[in-house]
Amino acid sequence: MSATALEGALPHEAARRERAPSVTPRVVDGAELGGRRTISVDVCVVGSGAGGGPVAAGLAEAGLEVAVLEEGGHHPSGTLTARPRDMSTRLYRDGGQVVTVGTPPIVLPLGRGVGGTTLVNSGTCFRTPAAVLDRWRSEHGLEALDATTVASLFTRVEEAIGVRQVTPELAGDNAAVVRRGAEALGVSGRHLFRNARGCVGSGVCAFGCPSGAKQHAGEVFAPRAWAAGATTYTGCRAARLEVERGAVRAVVAHTAAGGRLTVRARHTVLACGALLTPLVLRRHGIGTASGALGRHLTIHPASAARALMDDPLDPWRGVPQSFYVDELADAGILLEGIAGPPDQAAMATPGQGEVHRARMLDVRRWATFGVMVADSSSGSVRAMPGRPGGVPRPLVRYDLAAADAERFRRGFALLARIFFAAGAREVLVPVAGIPPLRDGDTGPLDRATIRPRDVKAMAFHPLGTARMGADPRRSVVDPDLAVHGVAGLHVADGSVLPTSPQVNPQLTIMALATRLADHLSTRG
Repeated sequence: MSATALEGALPHEAARRERAPSVTPRVVDGAELGGRRTISVDVCVVGSGAGGGPVAAGLAEAGLEVAVLEEGGHHPSGTLTARPRDMSTRLYRDGGQVVTVGTPPIVLPLGRGVGGTTLVNSGTCFRTPAAVLDRWRSEHGLEALDATTVASLFTRVEEAIGVRQVTPELAGDNAAVVRRGAEALGVSGRHLFRNARGCVGSGVCAFGCPSGAKQHAGEVFAPRAWAAGATTYTGCRAARLEVERGAVRAVVAHTAAGGRLTVRARHTVLACGALLTPLVLRRHGIGTASGALGRHLTIHPASAARALMDDPLDPWRGVPQSFYVDELADAGILLEGIAGPPDQAAMATPGQGEVHRARMLDVRRWATFGVMVADSSSGSVRAMPGRPGGVPRPLVRYDLAAADAERFRRGFALLARIFFAAGAREVLVPVAGIPPLRDGDTGPLDRATIRPRDVKAMAFHPLGTARMGADPRRSVVDPDLAVHGVAGLHVADGSVLPTSPQVNPQLTIMALATRLADHLSTRG
């Protein structure tokens, strides 16, 4: 393509023009499915994200007939505008405003569409730490997840989704600030690994990749499934399971057109996510015997600090999450990059009136970086009252533990020192009672006793509400992700993780889903 043809194009627009869809999507829009319809397949997969995507692709490629039910829509890269105000309502459940009930309330954004939350995450890919896998084997009887098996699964997934390390050039100046400060202090950090091919640093990962570079589940696994004959039904929300003689025989979904779609299948895989899968199971009294269903929720709470630098750094240019600091990883604390376009920054920048206006006028000079803690806290999810006979909505209860509030304090104290070492003039920490930090002084933060209610946080990784384990008295699914005591039903999403993996979980979920696809394909 000539330079003239691309003249005036934004980077993501140029990249998008060079990508042609290799597979015709096999998508049926639920907005066009009125009345009642019944289909029969080998496997019904409910959800198309990090869990459902690999399962659907693997089983379709093994020759099984697969139907995927997805509540959201299909959003090809050409339909993504890179404008947060447009994309938030289209790509997120409830416009990204799912909030926990507890102290403090925590916003828990969830993706909604083909690709699930992988459609709107930052693409960060970590393998599950060895110490976490050791704990799962010793405490939860997951002996099958030995180091060799898991390493092989990770390699397969990484190759499929194009995992590679972010280059310094693509990381952008926001990451360079923290890298410079970390190196000055001798603090451990490096550029992150992400699932992207041909990334152009559009800076809007959280609102859908407009270039098509991010290799999310809808970009990789859905086309593989379609090429092998699978069909995705969008705008279809699973309402109930049909259970006969201890086995799941069908899934009944409500369509966007007000119709009903019944999918009869020999195998059903729930991949609705850690907040919705427990509601589907509990509605039918499935998985309740152990008392674990809907409990043990971890969310990986996170928050972000800002630093005013001398020179413009345009934090929205480059990969938003491209560098991390693991100096405190043994304490369950990771520092990870976070950034976004100015309208996103306007919502997150602290202050009111003239204070907020002044900070936004200087938005080009504000660096942003996040603190994420592996929570010792745990919460629960249950159906929200008041919807008899309807599709349940999640009510999430979660209280931040005092130990996790202290982790935030330690993380922010380290981040503030890193910012000052990089030349910051001022550091803003989203913790009540902590004034703006200036002149390299982190004393107010070092001396503070942080209460849970003082922390302003978000979270992006709900996990653990249908955890796997060998003992049916302590878990919901077995090591092969089959629901204890029910034939024909498996779960493949973040709900099966027994504990927090202490890192971004998408690679872990995809690896477990790949293993499930292998297992089911041998059973036919």
